[in-house]
Amino acid sequence: MNGVFEKRFSDVNKEYDDLLALQNDPVLPGNGVFERYKNPVLTADHVPLEWRYDFNPESNPYFMERFGINGVFNAGAMKWNGKYLLVARVEGNDRKSFFAIAESDNGVDNFRFWESPISLPETDDPDTNVYDMRLTAHEDGWIYGVFCSERKDPDAPVGDLSSAVASAGMARTKDLVNWERLPDLISKSQQRNVVLHPEFVEGKYAFYTRPQDGFIDTGKGGGIGWGLVEDIRQPEVKEEKIINHRYYHTIKETKNGEGPHPIKTPKGWLHLAHGVRGTAAGLRYVLYVYLTDLQQPDKLIAEPAGHLMAPVGQERVGDVSNVLFSNGWIADEDGTVFLYYASSDTRVHVAVTSIDRLLDYCLNTTPDGYRSATSVQNILNIISENKKVTV
Repeated sequence: MNGVFEKRFSDVNKEYDDLLALQNDPVLPGNGVFERYKNPVLTADHVPLEWRYDFNPESNPYFMERFGINGVFNAGAMKWNGKYLLVARVEGNDRKSFFAIAESDNGVDNFRFWESPISLPETDDPDTNVYDMRLTAHEDGWIYGVFCSERKDPDAPVGDLSSAVASAGMARTKDLVNWERLPDLISKSQQRNVVLHPEFVEGKYAFYTRPQDGFIDTGKGGGIGWGLVEDIRQPEVKEEKIINHRYYHTIKETKNGEGPHPIKTPKGWLHLAHGVRGTAAGLRYVLYVYLTDLQQPDKLIAEPAGHLMAPVGQERVGDVSNVLFSNGWIADEDGTVFLYYASSDTRVHVAVTSIDRLLDYCLNTTPDGYRSATSVQNILNIISENKKVTV
């Protein structure tokens, strides 16, 4: 073993072990709704060295990285055998994404990837790229992964190497190791950010959708949709209706999309979503919540004005800047909620809150009045009420 290989092997392994053992702490006092944690929980550096490096000094004398990782982000989440699991989108330097599972004992630090990434079966029309898996443990007994499947647009003009077509890919599993690929969801438009509801509705599978005219632009797509599917093995949404609309001059005027599947609470289904608006610096992605009826999950009953979370500090910098995105959260039996979110298509963070706090925020925060004057009036109302209180 040559000296260069030996030293680099030792240094790289020590740095990796130190990263995995790093303790994470909440950033206090926070805003009362949630607490961010100081360190990202997953980054490109968390990817196992065995995936990135050839450990043979004969074929890799400089201990050189052979498979580079560009980012780890947009992770689905679930509790499994007492562990907090993230099914992360891992993107290589080659711009292809794949899924890999990382687990933690406490949900806030020391996440470690499983031995191998997920070997996702392909359909007869292979995906070029797959990403952003939402996990749903459905009442039918299966765990479903719904994700974006991207392929080159077959109708693109000659020489156009960027036009793409998006659809909702699906796979299911009983053990998170062996996955059965299902047909892509059929609908009247392209689909991204599709999420499977965890319970049957009217005896059917229910999906939150995001109809759009093109791969990027929503066009006439009015927001987060809702549709029912009779047979998950031949999944087709024949009718969609919008349950969470886009509006002018709001955090979701350009587009919005469901995050993870909603959490069932005594007061309704609690939803986490992302909203997008255009700025002089490009698109800005933020997170927001809303509540739908317990018996009618497609009926909106509460939505606070504005965002729940927006990118701050280092979160604003990355491969695609000024973006927060979430497709995974975990609600523990004691009501604690671990909200996993990605920043700037680069890394995964965690914020911790509770069902009670999110419901309080959702039900007691004023909805959007869509005018500057109503915003001022909301502040005046708070000031007036505070004058009646002695702290």
